[in-house]
Amino acid sequence: MRLFACQNCSHMLYFENTHCEQCKKQLGYISASATLSVVDPAGEEFQALAEPQGRYRFCDNARLGACNWLIGEDCTGIFCAACRHNRVVPDLSIEANRLGWRKIEFAKHRLFYTLLRLGLPLANRVDAPETGLAFDFLTETPAETKPVMTGHEHGVITLNLAEADDGLRERLRAQMGEPYRTLLGHFRHEVGHHFWDELVDRGGRLEAFRACFGDERPDYNEALKSYYSAGPAANWQDSFVSAYASSHPWEDFAETWAHFLHIVDSLEMAGAFGLRIRPNVEVTEKPEADLDERSAEAGDINSLIDAWLPVTFAVNSLNRCMGQPDLYPFVLSAAAIAKLGFIHDLVRGELPGPRGSTPR
Repeated sequence: MRLFACQNCSHMLYFENTHCEQCKKQLGYISASATLSVVDPAGEEFQALAEPQGRYRFCDNARLGACNWLIGEDCTGIFCAACRHNRVVPDLSIEANRLGWRKIEFAKHRLFYTLLRLGLPLANRVDAPETGLAFDFLTETPAETKPVMTGHEHGVITLNLAEADDGLRERLRAQMGEPYRTLLGHFRHEVGHHFWDELVDRGGRLEAFRACFGDERPDYNEALKSYYSAGPAANWQDSFVSAYASSHPWEDFAETWAHFLHIVDSLEMAGAFGLRIRPNVEVTEKPEADLDERSAEAGDINSLIDAWLPVTFAVNSLNRCMGQPDLYPFVLSAAAIAKLGFIHDLVRGELPGPRGSTPR
């Protein structure tokens, strides 16, 4: 994530801000240039101070307090580049649903920030009715006997609205033995399944995937049953980024994909702050890093990890000072880093494969 500043008063801004806290100017996000801009009314549209040559209107979900993204005058439709992927939203006449949905949208917009910055293909169900990316945000009712399961199927990501309840999500995290469970984490994991379909399966890279993650053809449902009944594979830490990743190669890919997005987004923010890690202690190997805005664009996975590990040690230590759990409660083995390298090369279009096979 980048840092943003108000073009009117130079006050620092958060990605989700709709108004500058200092000068009170209205703000809108221009996804095409990854810019949060001051906007002024220009008739029925808005002029962006960051890009005054164009005219913009707000995404229709802005009126519901769930989006601050702008739509260019040359774009059709009423939804922005992130919200146009929504297929089902909860009943927004219910206040609790509105509050939960807003939390979900804030997390989803951060997901789309990274996907767009990485230049990944983002067709929706109008562009590609059978394979486009879509989101169903569902609620459970007392009359329903089948629970809403968060997951992915053929480009459609389903998220149970209950996940927006922090207390419930924390209970589920503890019950399932997960070190990390957030809305943004859900999105990054589930979209990994979508991009497995898009970039690996339809991208002609199945053999390269199998060489790195294993053969995905054994029955998926049986593999999950075995995982939940018997637990993770023995010594899973030696080969996987998380215990759940050991359940099946598809889950290994999705978990690794999520971690890749965690790393590049957090490193971009750390670099935007010019974060410098220089431990003031005598040790055999110091976790050191000097980060800038290009730290998340490392040419190879080892450079990325060399920047990431010092940041996690420093921030985990700060969290512990506040009595909070580690920000990044994971240990990356050599095998897990190699799998992250697969994702890194896949996203950058550098993974060997058939010419023109990666849809961009």
